[in-house]
Order: sequence, then structure tokens, then C-alpha cells
Amino acid sequence: MLLPHVIVSRRSRGPQSARRRVGAGLLATALACTGMTVLAAPAHAAATGTTVLAAPAHPGPAAVASVAYVANSNGDTVSVISTGTNTVTGTITVGNKPDAVAAVPAASSAYVVNYGDNTVSVINTATNKVTATIPVGNSPDDVAITPNGANVYTTNYGGNTASVISTATNKVIATIPVGAGPNAVAVSPNGAEAYVANYNGNTVSVINTATNKITATVPVGTLPLWLAVSPDSSRVYVTNLDDNTVSVISTATNTVTATIPAGSTPDGVAFSPDGATAFVPNGCYQTVSVIDTATQTVTATIPVGTFPAETAFSPDGATAYVTNYGDNTVSVIDTATNKVTATVPVGAGPYGLAVLTPRPSSVAAVSPASGAKTGGTTVTIADTGFTGATAP
Repeated sequence: MLLPHVIVSRRSRGPQSARRRVGAGLLATALACTGMTVLAAPAHAAATGTTVLAAPAHPGPAAVASVAYVANSNGDTVSVISTGTNTVTGTITVGNKPDAVAAVPAASSAYVVNYGDNTVSVINTATNKVTATIPVGNSPDDVAITPNGANVYTTNYGGNTASVISTATNKVIATIPVGAGPNAVAVSPNGAEAYVANYNGNTVSVINTATNKITATVPVGTLPLWLAVSPDSSRVYVTNLDDNTVSVISTATNTVTATIPAGSTPDGVAFSPDGATAFVPNGCYQTVSVIDTATQTVTATIPVGTFPAETAFSPDGATAYVTNYGDNTVSVIDTATNKVTATVPVGAGPYGLAVLTPRPSSVAAVSPASGAKTGGTTVTIADTGFTGATAP
């Protein structure tokens, strides 16, 4: 997820994405989506007042008691959403320009990349406190975690590298040279590979997670912005910003086997837990495209908020969550009906998010003495462990 630090023409091959260009607000969104040059945005764009539509009278399926963590890039915070009530129950201060968040279910930890200060914040999800800050490469832009929770991968956009962090020590154990402008990273569910989208190189780097070596480089579309691996680890979907397409990579051959048309400025693609569908936010269209992965076609288009960025599913697949960078909200989608059932106000410039489900023994308790403060209420989220889904 690229932030609005330096803004250039959409046709430029410089180190910017449409999402960087629209960070200045709705005017910038309109200009960027028509391919025009936009002036640079401030380092921290102030949150503007927005009107949030009320949720429909009849919400979608009741959510399993779970928690969503949302990285607010312009507020230097992470919002904690109770998905049972679709309300923010806590706000955690992290580093400068937090861009993405990923969770370690077994260790009850979340890792947040801070683009502006070259660090990763480690959050204890039982207390919602930052317990460590890890220096990584230049301009870390995305984060993903191996299924066993042992290692964390970050893409370092400004350094053309990926950092590997051991969760046992919270220290960088390897630095891997990748392609130009690495923007997004995803680890295959089988844990064998990590895939890196190289925004300025129009390629995807394939990393063997056992050796942390590059084993293949796959050409894709123009300005690959985001990627996700299917639940069976057989395919990688890559969103291509300037092509308005999704490249489908076969992990068996490391070749592109299909190209799917999407909306304008496709971004944070995510697979449903069963792999039957993939959701693709279209920034300039303010929509989400629903792809049937069996037919490789778009079967539905869902209107959401302003400049949607990333997507995450609940572990049961009944609900999808989409961050709307342009209006500081998260859209909650019932995947059975493909309708928005709630809109949750969060912090400024929401980008990445992760959804965690507490195990049955977990408890959410309100305490006047400890926890994360939100307004006049203090909330302690006491979870013994999580299972969950992350939107890298």
C-alpha cells in the first residue's frame, strides 16, 4: 500500500500508486482517476468530516465474536473493531504512517508496518499494547506471516528488499533483494513460498521460505499493486494498477495463466476462505469486484466507500471487510447477498486490516482500570488465542 508522499502522473513509471495520489482527498481522487497529475499531499493529511450512511435495518448474518485491526496511515494508529457490534472498541498508537497489519494467531500478536519510520510495531492482541518496535528496511509497505507463525515478511519499497523477522526474537534474520519497488507480500497457506509484487518492475518475486532465496521472477501486468494466494496454494491473484486487470499465476509453473478485467485502479485483492470467490477493491470506481474463481470472471460489483483499499474476510467467510481510505471508514459486506450491511468510522486513512476470531475460552471485558481507552470507556480484550484472516 503506497502512501501519498510524492504524487506524479498516472502514466509515470515512478514510485507511486493511485492510492498515493489520492491521499490528498476527493479532488486528488478525481484527478488521479482521470490520469492527470496531482500535487503532493501533506505528510499527514488531516481527516475531513464525512457523512457515514446508516446501516440497513436488517443486517447480514450475525458475525462470530471476532476483532478487526485496521491500520490508519494518516493517524498513526490502529483501530480495533468488534465485529459483533461493528463498533470501534479501542485505538492503539503505533509508528509513523502504519500501512498494513498481519496477525499471528498462535502467539496472540499482530505486526504493523510503519512506512514513515522504517519499523514494525508488535501488538499484543490480549492487551492491545505495543510490546516491541522492530527496525526493518526502507519504507516498509506490507507484511505477511507464515502459517506456523514463525516468521514475518515485510516488503521494503524504498530499498527493493524484503525483511524476514523471527517472531521468537522479534529481530530481522534475513534481508532478501527482490524486484523494483516491492509493494505487497503474501505467504502461501502451505507455507512453502512468499510472493512479492514489484510495483516498479512489473513482476512478482517468488521466495522459498525454507531458504529465503528467490526461485522465480514472474512477469505480470503494469504496476502490480497487490496480490493474494488461494487457500489451496495453487494460484496467485495480482492486481495491476495501470492495466485495470488481475493476473492469475499458476504456482505449479510460475506462469500467468489468465488475465481478468477488473475495475479502475484495482487494489487489495483477497480470497474467500473456501477459495470460491475473490474480492477486488476498485479505488477509482468506489466498488468491489467479486470474481468467481472457477470461471475467472467478475460476477458482481458492490458499491462501497471512497477509494476502497484492502479486503479481509471473516474466518467463516460470511463477512468481508473493506477499508475505505478516502472517507475513513470500513465497509462490512454480507457475502451471501454481496450487500453492505454496515459502515464503521475508523481513524484517518485506513489501509490494511486483519480479522481475528477469539477461541471459545476468550473473553471481552470492560474495566475502569486497564486496557485501551476509547472516549470515556476503557476496554480490555482478554483473549487466550486467535484464529483469523489477514489482508496483507
